[in-house]
Amino acid sequence: MRSRRNWSSIERRVLVRLRRSYRLARVTPSDPSALAARHRLVEALAAVARGDRDALAEVYALTSAKLFGICIRICGEREEAEDVLQEVYVKVWQRAGRFDPARASPITWLAAIARNAAIDRVRARPLRPVESIDAAAQVADARPAADHEIEDAQERARMRDCLARLEDKVSGAIRSAFFGGLTYPQLAERERVPLGTMKTWIRRGLLQLRACLGDG
Repeated sequence: MRSRRNWSSIERRVLVRLRRSYRLARVTPSDPSALAARHRLVEALAAVARGDRDALAEVYALTSAKLFGICIRICGEREEAEDVLQEVYVKVWQRAGRFDPARASPITWLAAIARNAAIDRVRARPLRPVESIDAAAQVADARPAADHEIEDAQERARMRDCLARLEDKVSGAIRSAFFGGLTYPQLAERERVPLGTMKTWIRRGLLQLRACLGDG
């Protein structure tokens, strides 16, 4: 297999998605379970919009680990992050009626509220830089929760669908190169095609995967 230093940026980005998708397929719950968890969160937010405080407690239980991670990563201080997290769920209580599951997943909507609240808090402090919003998305949750199941199931489904859209020979070459450990010359010999042809297959496949996954 080629040295990582020689991979193009496109190959590296798609490889990360491929490996993550296959890793998740081995360690995460089945798709029906994840979809059920998403439905549960959607229903809880709908109940919050109707003024159900027990539903707000359920939303908190399902999502507080991730949202706290976002808050503490941006704020940098645990006590302040805890204050911001309280503000987040006050906003959720006030705005739950605005959530539209047809436009965004529940965890995406909630994470946006948390990021904005944390950024507003940091901006109110003089001479304190706001950490990158992109970095907040990389926070590891303290425990598994419904939002992880939802996002992981969506990622696996997208990768599976995108790979299925490739020609069989291209999909097989990508799987063998990045997961089977075969080099391009080995793949070319196996498929009885010139080395340049094999490289073209894989590069074309990676470009198609990038477009399908929305990484354009």
